[in-house]
Amino acid sequence: MLLFYTLKALLSNLFVLLLCTVNFAQENADFIEDFRNSKVVYADLGMSTAPFNIRNTFPNSIDKISYKNNFKPILGIGFAYKWFSMRVAFPILGNVRPKADFGETKQFNLGFDYTYKKVYLDLEYKILEGYAIKNATAWDTSQISLYPNDIKPQTGAFNLSLNAWYFDNVNFKMNALLGKRAHFKQKVQTWYVKGTFNVFGVENGQNSLIPIQLQNPAKGQTQATSFSSLDFGLIPGYAYANRFKNWQFSGWLGLGGVIQGKVYNMPNSSTRGFLGLAPRYDIRLIAGYSTDEVFLMFVTDFDNKSIRFNDLVYRQYYYSLRLVGGYRFNQAKTKHRKEKKKSN
Repeated sequence: MLLFYTLKALLSNLFVLLLCTVNFAQENADFIEDFRNSKVVYADLGMSTAPFNIRNTFPNSIDKISYKNNFKPILGIGFAYKWFSMRVAFPILGNVRPKADFGETKQFNLGFDYTYKKVYLDLEYKILEGYAIKNATAWDTSQISLYPNDIKPQTGAFNLSLNAWYFDNVNFKMNALLGKRAHFKQKVQTWYVKGTFNVFGVENGQNSLIPIQLQNPAKGQTQATSFSSLDFGLIPGYAYANRFKNWQFSGWLGLGGVIQGKVYNMPNSSTRGFLGLAPRYDIRLIAGYSTDEVFLMFVTDFDNKSIRFNDLVYRQYYYSLRLVGGYRFNQAKTKHRKEKKKSN
């Protein structure tokens, strides 16, 4: 896991540098009620998890191995005013799943986003350490039925993503979509293109990811200690937002692909690398209630990653669910000039 902690230190320093840069992105949409001159205080409660699976033709008619992490609920507290925005988040309570069945997961998340005119930029870094293989009794007779999962404290996943969304309609703004510092006043829809660059993977220290009972000596990838990839590509899609009285619902959906350089490492430290293509989808859904003073939004975020080595496929799913609520003090609406371009 040395790679994880090295990247964690480097990305933390980069994040501090980015926060020191003052950005004055302008919103000029006539379809948006802007509250940038209000002091916004909010809190959010939710969860973020990252299960993955490995598919292949394994012995005993097994075609999939599922790995689950043991996440904790996360409480966030934030404040926003004019160009300044800050949020602090920390885990609360205990693990959602029993430690005896799923072990314990260490998790680190880091994010940065910025809006400029029609473009929304997002930088995200995640690392997780500690997984459990579900229902290992199907191939491992040493597992007892009372605790059927095989706990793997060294198994970890990492994901570094840099994404940029270009929205064709200037009236579609991320601040209004998220609902804290602005909200939509009427229907706004647009097509968009997402450019994405990712470095991600999963590893198990010096040990194979796949249990020895399911390995095939003729297929080196089944003995691999890690799968990793660097990929980039484009995802076109459609974004939509609407408001009915004080209720707002919005989101987007896209489908595209990436060019992918992928490798797997063996226990003897040898590495095999390949070049290929991989599909990607892009989904985000947000809905809730917002007045000039108060707001309560349900926010979802989905991300998917995959690597294929012939008939072996590794798929990672990152997703988060959050309930965000807050209050806007000293309400002062920003006046926008009329946009020539109308909503589609």
